[in-house]
Amino acid sequence: MINTKQILKDNLKDETVVVACSGGPDSMTLLKLTNDLKEELNLKIICAHVNHKIRPESDDEAIMVEKYCKENNIFFEYMTINSYNQTNFHQDARIKRYNFFEETVNKCKAKHLLTAHHGDDLMETILMRIVRGANLKSYAGFSEKIKNKTYTILRPLIPYTKEQVLKYANDNNVPYSIDNSNSKDDYTRNRFRKYILPKLKEEDKNVHKKFYKFSKTLEMYDEYINKDVKKAYTEIINNNKLDIEKFQKLEHLIQIKIIGKLLEQEYKNDISKITDKHRELIHKILISNKPNQEVSLPNHKKGIKTYNSFSITEEKSKSTYQIELIDYLTLPNNKTIEIIDHTEDTSNNTIRLSKKEITFPLYIRTRLDGDKIEIKGLNGHKKLKDIFINEKISKEERDNWPILVDSNEKILWIPGLKKSKFDKQKEENYDIIIRYH
Repeated sequence: MINTKQILKDNLKDETVVVACSGGPDSMTLLKLTNDLKEELNLKIICAHVNHKIRPESDDEAIMVEKYCKENNIFFEYMTINSYNQTNFHQDARIKRYNFFEETVNKCKAKHLLTAHHGDDLMETILMRIVRGANLKSYAGFSEKIKNKTYTILRPLIPYTKEQVLKYANDNNVPYSIDNSNSKDDYTRNRFRKYILPKLKEEDKNVHKKFYKFSKTLEMYDEYINKDVKKAYTEIINNNKLDIEKFQKLEHLIQIKIIGKLLEQEYKNDISKITDKHRELIHKILISNKPNQEVSLPNHKKGIKTYNSFSITEEKSKSTYQIELIDYLTLPNNKTIEIIDHTEDTSNNTIRLSKKEITFPLYIRTRLDGDKIEIKGLNGHKKLKDIFINEKISKEERDNWPILVDSNEKILWIPGLKKSKFDKQKEENYDIIIRYH
């Protein structure tokens, strides 16, 4: 027996509500249950249907849902998806589907979006995340109610199993279609549905209620902890950069939650691509004493630790170049190098050279492995890598830093940082001045 009347009455009254309806037994049951209360609760019901165009039956299902809506005076909103990102079909389909739902909610000025997730869906989600690895909130699966900026997602069928929903649909002559792809073993969720859930139900026919309680308990603890996390997050995150010194003073649990929150902010709808391994690697480098480290992340991103800060950026291939210096160059880092006639500047942003000691033409290039420079006043060579480390230059900046060399590959200058033994003082003989700014 399914009785969502009280759940719906507690949340819906004198308003417009959107029901996400695929045409399957779950969503068609939800649509009927909501429609049964339309007069009593004074509801305007919008049915939002998405035709994914993946199966031959998709068009017939759309016709069936629209027919049901016409027969029951329910407004029907329809969308067809014609193309997908094939590298992650399910994720792309979900994003497009929920974008459509949100557009429908906003267009119709609805207060609630109803979805037909039930107890079995919750169990499957929790089990999948336990196996995959997640954070505390994710282990809870999904909530019965989620408040967004302008509307609330409500899932009234969570207290019930798939069997109960199907029985209700059959007993009440609710029309529906069956998606046979849900029975294939190709997808992780289907395998949990076919092989794991039946065994759990053999142990306890009300096991879905235990999972529901587990979910609510985790949500409660997560909500409590998040009060401290929110406060700490605002104190250690500035311009999307994390202050590592402050981070290391926090309790371990708060540290893990802050990493999770930072990743959620970065990945949003793609957060499912983040696993425990990613969180562990980030935590490991944040508590390490090593000043410069990186961790590769999904979607061509990487986490970069540079001394006392950590941030997530797009993964960029190393920018290598070698450009002949004629008189003026705009560099890839948007700075310039130019040959000038006169300056009083003696800083590392200017170098004076004698044409007798170097071989033309001169070039600006990126660093190479093993690069060394002879610094004035020092015996021998010094590795560029060591200079960058001493100057606290991040690894990303090092890979793109301009280097001045002559035609014999002698390194003459690391603009802005170090000058070689070829640099001349103002009172010495020189016939070329180069400025970096």
